[in-house]
Amino acid sequence: MSGVRLGFRLSRGVLGTISPPIPTAYQWAALYSPTAAQPLLDMSQGVPGTPPPKVLQTALGDAASSPASFGYCPADGEPLMRKALADEMKVIYGSDADVTPEDIALTTGCNMAFIATIMSLADAGDEIILPVPWYFNHQMDLTLLGVTPVPLQTLPEDGFMPSVERCRALITPRTKAIALVTPNNPTGATYSPSLIASFVNLAAENNIALVIDETYRDFILTGAPHSLFSGAWRSNFIHLFSFSKSYCLPGHRLGAIAASPLLLKQIRTVLDCLQICPPRPFQLALTPLLPTLRPFIRETAVAIQARHELFRRVLPSRWKIGAQGGYFAFVRHPFRGITSLEVSKRLAVELGVVTLPSAFFCEEEREGSGDTAVWDKTRWIRFSVANVDDEKVKKICARLEEAESVFEWDVDT
Repeated sequence: MSGVRLGFRLSRGVLGTISPPIPTAYQWAALYSPTAAQPLLDMSQGVPGTPPPKVLQTALGDAASSPASFGYCPADGEPLMRKALADEMKVIYGSDADVTPEDIALTTGCNMAFIATIMSLADAGDEIILPVPWYFNHQMDLTLLGVTPVPLQTLPEDGFMPSVERCRALITPRTKAIALVTPNNPTGATYSPSLIASFVNLAAENNIALVIDETYRDFILTGAPHSLFSGAWRSNFIHLFSFSKSYCLPGHRLGAIAASPLLLKQIRTVLDCLQICPPRPFQLALTPLLPTLRPFIRETAVAIQARHELFRRVLPSRWKIGAQGGYFAFVRHPFRGITSLEVSKRLAVELGVVTLPSAFFCEEEREGSGDTAVWDKTRWIRFSVANVDDEKVKKICARLEEAESVFEWDVDT
């Protein structure tokens, strides 16, 4: 198709948005020649490593073939599913959590939840503050809409935790929201309840929204992610959730927004245009099972935490973990003067280890930006520990150690 040209102009938003990074990693992987002894080992995309419980698989099959699932449901989801999720949130955030079905809208995945929220909050030319490294789809969504992503630098020495004071200095009259992800994608850093409370206070002081993507909340084993739902949360807090990871069904695309009904009224308008309605079979299958699946989610979380601990133990000593949690570990590679992009590509092509470089999660420094709080963005790689088993973790770390010699690059001593 070379030489073919379009007879019309494309939108500036789409032309200014980066291409999805995941396909690039899989293009590298396709260049690797796997063998039985040296199979391809994938720690790139955050994908559940196990299927959902059999009872959910069966219920989903039944729901998908039921005539009840063929028609539309409301744009914000099945009423019974929204009630079931509100009840589940009282289990996760505490029995005093003030969440009702009227506070919830269901979406076709959490990315849909984010873009529908931003479309309801911001206009082209407005600003949203995102911690860096950022989840690339959030940055892509903003750019596509003509909304400016304002980088809030996080630092390795802080465990990649965002600074409230540094964020305060970024707020301008154009700022519409601060958007966080915790446990974080890509770093895995898990923000404490007190840090989250400080951010919601900052948002309230400045009459802006705090949007928190809590896709990985069920992999926190130290207690409730935060206590915001126990207070007067509706004025400034917007919660986003994905069912993909907790329930091991990313292909069925179901997410959620918890926010003030005043905001959800506007979000429903956006959702009616974007999705008409979220997928019905998964909602119908999951609604009666939701209270019974908490033990499965807990077992999965415990297993992933154990895999994090294993990864930390067997990782070669020159590879340094900056943060880990949820699905991810953010690791500093040992090769001096070599970018993470080069390292990730060679790991995939030559050693069959698929990862994502930090270049996918940040923008290049703007000349004269004046930001002195910048971390070394060329030395970090994201590893997803959730989509491999323990034996694969060991094999991957052995290949990382092998890379130190076969790549023939200078390494840290």
